[in-house]
Amino acid sequence: MYKKKIAFLIPSLHPGGMERVMSEIMDYCATEANIEIHLVLFGLKRDVFYEIPANTIVHRPNFQFDNRKRFINTLKTILFIRKKIKAIHPNTILSYGELWNNLVLIALLNTKYPVFVSDRCQPNKSLGKVHDFLRKKLYKNAKGIIAQTSIAKSIYESGFVKNTNITVIGNPIKQQASVNSPREKIVLSVGRLIESKHHNELIKLFAKINNPDWKLVIVGGDALHQNNSEKLEKLVQSLNVKDKVILAGNQKDVASFYKKSSIFAFTSSSEGFPNVIGEALSFGLPVVAFDCIAGPSDMIVEGENGYLIDLFDYENFKLKLENLMNDNSNIQRMSKLAPISVKKFEKNTIANTYLKFITSN
Repeated sequence: MYKKKIAFLIPSLHPGGMERVMSEIMDYCATEANIEIHLVLFGLKRDVFYEIPANTIVHRPNFQFDNRKRFINTLKTILFIRKKIKAIHPNTILSYGELWNNLVLIALLNTKYPVFVSDRCQPNKSLGKVHDFLRKKLYKNAKGIIAQTSIAKSIYESGFVKNTNITVIGNPIKQQASVNSPREKIVLSVGRLIESKHHNELIKLFAKINNPDWKLVIVGGDALHQNNSEKLEKLVQSLNVKDKVILAGNQKDVASFYKKSSIFAFTSSSEGFPNVIGEALSFGLPVVAFDCIAGPSDMIVEGENGYLIDLFDYENFKLKLENLMNDNSNIQRMSKLAPISVKKFEKNTIANTYLKFITSN
């Protein structure tokens, strides 16, 4: 029986947002009849953290990428991708990663394989002169582009990238059963402790609210070699709020924090698609978030499941957060609406939309 072949190209499947999404799309595609799944891992590290379908055919280069010989190893990677795709002879290809899609498109120049690409960062983010130039030149060769948000699509269509086949598909968000455990007076924030998340400003504005009944809990650890956990610990001590601000670090069981919290706070200024907002809403948490580019406005309906705050308007952020903390009936109302608002991001719905888009051309 003839099987349709789909090749998924990504540097690795180590722990991360885009890696999780691709693994879930692969999982869904594997349940469809007559589809053969190929996973091509070509990055510096080619490990697999997420569970993938048992019948996935995994391809890796037979050489290690030596950064000391970056140019030579990049050429070897391009040749590997081109040769491997010709050997697989897929019906369609999905490539993830704003820095890696250029490499894939270069490798497959002058071939007839349909390549669909998706950037996973802030859509108007500069990747540097070389990559920005390549993206404008190469993305027009892609069969289609998958934008994570409506804002991303509008940015691409304004000329940021050259392609007329652009669709919006958000990330899959796990739907939660009703949370029956008692909620505590906790404002929760989840995210890597990097500067673009502005946890320091969140701590400062929470300290100004000065409500002794509430706590701020930040779940997340250091990343990008920024060592912000130590800086945040010192800030908490200097503001004398150690009894009300908890830096929980990395946690395997993040769900337990969502379940016991009452409000979610999001002060990030740069996103591709903020999965944590979707997760918070699925657990019934109203969200107060900066309306950053991009993502929050695709999930938050003002006054229904949360509040969108103009970027860096910390005073208004503090006001909306404080008002919500003092209005339990509003929290309860939003908590009921929150899970309903993210049902459109249910895994099978999102994955099926992907499958239709990358196989319908």
